[in-house]
Amino acid sequence: MFKIMIIEDDLTIARAISEHLSQWGYDAGYVTEFHNVADQVLRAEPQLVLLDIALPFYNGFHWCSEIRKFSKVPIIFISSASDNMNIVMAMNMGGDDFIAKPFDLHVLTAKVGALLRRTYSFQGQVNVLERNGVVLNLNDATLTYQNHKIELTKNDFKIVQLLMENAGRVVSRDEMMQRLWESDQFIDDNTLTVNITRLRKKLAEAGLEQWIVTKKGLGYLVE
Repeated sequence: MFKIMIIEDDLTIARAISEHLSQWGYDAGYVTEFHNVADQVLRAEPQLVLLDIALPFYNGFHWCSEIRKFSKVPIIFISSASDNMNIVMAMNMGGDDFIAKPFDLHVLTAKVGALLRRTYSFQGQVNVLERNGVVLNLNDATLTYQNHKIELTKNDFKIVQLLMENAGRVVSRDEMMQRLWESDQFIDDNTLTVNITRLRKKLAEAGLEQWIVTKKGLGYLVE
């Protein structure tokens, strides 16, 4: 799930964009405090920023320049000030695209999707699996849920990856054991149970008590 930060002082517009993008599976949120926008971007680490030009305290050009000092995150300007001078200024300050207000939310969503694909799909910067707000980073073997980062062991990672790759389908214990130990040799069935129990304890501490569902006699499932 890509995280998108909306920096728009008209909260009606910001809320409408956020709700629409969320319906398309994005983790979209908007800022409500504009004294130090750059710090909020630094802390949130979004994968894309939607940035208005006319903002309280400092304009979008200023904040784009500040963000560019520490991040290459894609930035799309959204503004009614869509004359050529402002568009050129937006690009020169580090923007990646410009969408003039008023805009169709479906067009905005299409542009967001296209820019995310161009930025990440071919660069390997984002390599994740996501299910119901749970994000598995395949690069560093961490699991994130509601700002909780869960460090996974090698076996934890293999279990979670297999379940998320097959989300909605029951994964048999035999299939799971084959993935974990990649061997035809006999492995004590209890060893898998121990691994699952330890993993569930970690998940529970992050608020995911029932995330792995046991299907008795069949295997395990992430719904």
